[in-house]
Amino acid sequence: MSLRPFHLAFPVHDLVLARQFYGSFLGCEEGRSSDQWIDFNFYGHQIVTHLVPDMGDADAGANPVDGHGVPVPHFGVVLDIGDWQALADRLKAAGVQFEIEPTIRFKGQAGEQATMFFRDLSGNALEMKAFASLESLFAR
Repeated sequence: MSLRPFHLAFPVHDLVLARQFYGSFLGCEEGRSSDQWIDFNFYGHQIVTHLVPDMGDADAGANPVDGHGVPVPHFGVVLDIGDWQALADRLKAAGVQFEIEPTIRFKGQAGEQATMFFRDLSGNALEMKAFASLESLFAR
C-alpha cells in the first residue's frame, strides 16, 4: 500500500509562535504562507496553521490511557524509533513541556509503542509515536 500525504488545517492564535514551534522546534520546512496561514511539511504531510486570534481553548478534554490523561483532540505522526528519540531529545533541550513524557506504552503487549504528548504554543495537542515494527501499528 502506498500512503498518500494527509492534509490537516487547524487554528493557532499567533503565526510567529507557530513558525517558531513547527519550524524551529519540530524542524518542519515552511511552504506557502500569507498573513493568515502557514503551510508546513510535517514529515511529508501538509499541515496548515490558520490564524484565529480569539480561538479560545484548544482542549476538548482527555481520555484515560495507561494511567495518563490523553488530550483530545490531538494529531501526530509515526516515526522510526531513532527519529522519535532525536525529536524527544530536541524538544527536551528546547524546554518544551510534555503533557505525557516520552515513554513506552503497552509494554509487552500488542501495539507496544514509544509515545510522547506535548502542545504547540497555541495549545494544540500533538502525539508522536514510534513502533519497533510498523506491522504492529494496528495490532489488537
